[in-house]
Amino acid sequence: MRRMEKVFNTTAACIPEEHYMVNIDERLKEIKNLVDSGKYFTINRARQYGKTTTLMALQRYLQNDYYVVWMDFQTFDDAKFKDGNVFSSAFASSFFRALKMNHPVMDEEFKGSLDALKKSTDVKNDFFTLKELFEELSDICAASHKPIVLMIDEVDSATNNQVFMDFLAQLRAQYIQRFQQPTFQSVILAGVYDVKNLKRRIRLEEHKYNSPWNIAADFKIDMSFSKDGIAGMLREYEGDYHTGMKVDEMAELLFDYTSGYPFLVSRLCQLMDEDISVKEGFGSKKEAWTRNGFHEAVKMVLAEHNTLFESLSEKLVSYPELNDMLHSLLFTGKSIVYNYYESSMNIATMFGFVRNQNGLLVIANRMFETWLYNLYLSTADMQSRDIYKASLTDKSQFIVDGCLNMRLILEKFVVHFNDLYGDREETFIEEEGRKYFLLYLRPIINGTGNYYIEARTRGQKRTDIIVDYNKEQYIIEMKIWRGEEYNNRGEKQLFGYLEDYHQNKGYMVSFNFNKKKQTGVHEIIVGDKVMIEAVV
Repeated sequence: MRRMEKVFNTTAACIPEEHYMVNIDERLKEIKNLVDSGKYFTINRARQYGKTTTLMALQRYLQNDYYVVWMDFQTFDDAKFKDGNVFSSAFASSFFRALKMNHPVMDEEFKGSLDALKKSTDVKNDFFTLKELFEELSDICAASHKPIVLMIDEVDSATNNQVFMDFLAQLRAQYIQRFQQPTFQSVILAGVYDVKNLKRRIRLEEHKYNSPWNIAADFKIDMSFSKDGIAGMLREYEGDYHTGMKVDEMAELLFDYTSGYPFLVSRLCQLMDEDISVKEGFGSKKEAWTRNGFHEAVKMVLAEHNTLFESLSEKLVSYPELNDMLHSLLFTGKSIVYNYYESSMNIATMFGFVRNQNGLLVIANRMFETWLYNLYLSTADMQSRDIYKASLTDKSQFIVDGCLNMRLILEKFVVHFNDLYGDREETFIEEEGRKYFLLYLRPIINGTGNYYIEARTRGQKRTDIIVDYNKEQYIIEMKIWRGEEYNNRGEKQLFGYLEDYHQNKGYMVSFNFNKKKQTGVHEIIVGDKVMIEAVV
């Protein structure tokens, strides 16, 4: 029988027999260690981070040692949370169905306990509440010859309900009394929101803010894809299609741009496989799985309306403090100390926007960062700025034989910026200079090129921009003038980065507050390297 052709998947859960997947066996092994230890925990990760795929694989992984009951609260409509009686009956019915479906072979004693639970729910009397539900569940755990693991996916859909709080309280009570009465071996709740902090989701009186899920163990298992994991997936693909791709190089590109965010990795691969391979200018899988094909996929992801970016956009509207923090982080260049308990950072971390890097707050990955820059620079307010209008007027003169004339871009930017903003205060230039250069640059490369900020060099005093345009790469350092000595040091650093990127020419934009400064563009040559510096 011919094997079904696998594809890259970005909708719903991934199935090993149908989809190219990163091997997550090590992750499953770590989770099983928690289950074996009898831990109750929450897998809270951002949208499309592989939670459901992990639960599906975990169910298979555990089934020899445990009865695994996997439920999805997204299938419970609002009416099911009307009160404890309605919820208890709905939960019992779903529990019974899930257990029977996934474990059709059972001993008679255990099957009898399940039948008793089903009979209780079928009666649907007003006295079958959470107390009775958990008594029945305890009896089932006692009768089972294997420990039972309860997994509940999409738990977010329930966290606005007091009934859910009461349900967690019952789970907590059984956990605390687990040495006196039988209960679940482990309970796993999966969702975006951390139910240990329900304060953000449920609007109750102050005395009800404390979450009854404080028994949950910390879940510190990394669910992002590693470079090696991505490479393994690509090798399987390469074994099927023989594109000749440089697997390790492609895996490194995917990781560098996504930091292993599962959806982004899969989406970029999906576009190279399905869209770019038939796109004019590429026309084959061999041409698609190249550095140029990858950059084309990056451009397509950043321009499309996908569910991940739509979700992120909604969060920026719903949480203005999150929006303000991210805007400041991107455009002022100021370092922000990471503190999970600060409200906006907590939200940003929960939704996957940011992460803690050596104690400092950073955007989670390069794709998110560029998407956010594009979002902020595309507002009506930004596009009404004179510097943006000047770029639209100038842009046709910057493309020569399909390549950017970056020197001319810098020359024109210096002229426009000094004409429009040269009399502004130092604070304005320091906080807005980077934003206005990107605002001027973006319309020029839009539709053909990509840009991103090099995270390794970001700091309060300097920011490096990498521009990929029509198979060429341009490295631009933006910095605030801090004296001659600092400027010389910056020049040496840029020459070092040119070496790293195998480039002979680099660019620098210096925002200089010295009243005696000489604005304009000049060249600095060191050996075979050329740096073109624009002083604003």
